[in-house]
Amino acid sequence: MSYTVTAAENGRYIRIDVVGEITGEIASKYILDSHALGADLGISCYLVDAVEARNTERALDNYRFSRDGLDQIPGFDPHACVAILAAAGDRSHDFYIAAAQTAGTDITVFYDEAEAIAHLETRTDQPPS
Repeated sequence: MSYTVTAAENGRYIRIDVVGEITGEIASKYILDSHALGADLGISCYLVDAVEARNTERALDNYRFSRDGLDQIPGFDPHACVAILAAAGDRSHDFYIAAAQTAGTDITVFYDEAEAIAHLETRTDQPPS
């Protein structure tokens, strides 16, 4: 598994490109790095490009991570807006997203990159582009 964290050129969101398997442990690492960059830049919207990644965590572990794990990550922004970009037909993220939404996380899955970016860029609490 590998990931890269960068700020979008327009400064409206942080992009995390993930390749390989996603587990709570791996997600903790890229959330830590991306939220630190977001805090430095005053950005609270995140695009997780998981087109080349699948969530391989068991349902119970996804549930626990969404309920308790996020709060354990130093610098985690509980008010962040997250768009997960998944490959067409990839439903591996669905349970985690449902559990995270129930726990109060602003997270949505998309299968079209332009729609995911538009969702993030419509946030009014972001810096101007």
